[in-house]
Amino acid sequence: MKPAALLVAGVCAGLACSVQATDFRSTDIHPDGYPTVEAVKYMGTVYSKLTNGKDTIKVFNNSALGAEKDTIEQTKIGAIAMTRVNIAPMNNICPTTVVPTMPFLFRSKEHMRAVLDGPVGEEILKSCEAQGFIGLAYYDSGSRSMYTVKKPIKTLADAKGLKVRVQQSDLWVALLEAMGANATPMPFGEVYTALKTGLVDAAENNYPSYESSRHFEVAKFYSKTEHSMAPEVLLFSKKVWDGLSADQQKALRQAAKESVPYMRKLWDEREDKSLATVKAAGAEIIEVDKPAFQAAMKPVYDKFITDPKMKDLVKRIQDTK
Repeated sequence: MKPAALLVAGVCAGLACSVQATDFRSTDIHPDGYPTVEAVKYMGTVYSKLTNGKDTIKVFNNSALGAEKDTIEQTKIGAIAMTRVNIAPMNNICPTTVVPTMPFLFRSKEHMRAVLDGPVGEEILKSCEAQGFIGLAYYDSGSRSMYTVKKPIKTLADAKGLKVRVQQSDLWVALLEAMGANATPMPFGEVYTALKTGLVDAAENNYPSYESSRHFEVAKFYSKTEHSMAPEVLLFSKKVWDGLSADQQKALRQAAKESVPYMRKLWDEREDKSLATVKAAGAEIIEVDKPAFQAAMKPVYDKFITDPKMKDLVKRIQDTK
C-alpha cells in the first residue's frame, strides 16, 4: 500500500539532503466537478501557495481508493492522509458525530451553517482526535430526501415496507425503520444497479448526488422528506498529522477553512443546476406530509441521544439562532 504522504527528495549538497515536497493523498467517492471534489482541489491550491509550492494535495475521487468506509479505515492507519466523507459513517467510530446526523435537527441550511461554524461544530470535530482523526472542516451535504422507483412517497404510510438503501450506519438504519421502511445498508457505488435490478425500491440523498449518480434515470419519484442535513466532513489522519511540522499543520487548517465558503458557493449553484437537470429528465418532485415524518423520529432520538453531553449538544443546536 502506498504511503499517505509521499516524500520527494531534493538535490543533495555535500552531506545534507533536504526533503523538498510532501504529496498528500485525499479521497472522495464523487466524480470530477462535484462540489466536495472541487473544494478539496481548491484547498490543495491554497495549501500549496501557503507552503510556497513545497507541499501538494492530490485528490483521488470517483471511489478510486475505495468506498467511504474503506477510506475512513485507511485514513485512520495513515495509508491515506485525508478523506472527505459524509459524517454518518463516522457515527460508530466517533460517537459525538451522531448529533449532527440526527433527523430534522437543523431548521434550515442557514441554521446548519451557523451551528457548524461555531463552538458546537468545533467540539464535535475535536472529539474525533481520540479515534485517530483530525477534523479540519465541514462541507454541505444539502437536505436528503427519499426517491423511489415504482411509486411516490407522500405520507408516512407510503414508506412502509419499502426496501431503502441507506449509508452503512446504525443511526441511518434506525431512521428508516422509524419510517416503517426496511433499511438496506450498501456502498454508494452499488446503488444504481440495486435500484435498476429491484434489489432496493428506494434510496435517499440530496439533489446533486441524485443527479450526478444518474439515480434519477431509474428512480423518478423524488419525495421531499428533507429528513437530514447531515454534513460532509474533511478528516486528516492523526498518524500522518503528528509527523508534520507546526507550520504544515497551521497551513492545512487555514487552507481547509478557506475552502469552506468556496464549497458552499459551488454547492448552492450545483443544487439549483441538479434540480433543473432531473426535472428536465422527467423526475417528479413530490411534496410530503413532513410533520408526520418528524413525529415518527422520537424513538430514534431516544435510542441515540442517551448521555447528558449529547443531549446538551442537541439543545445547544436547537437554541442556536
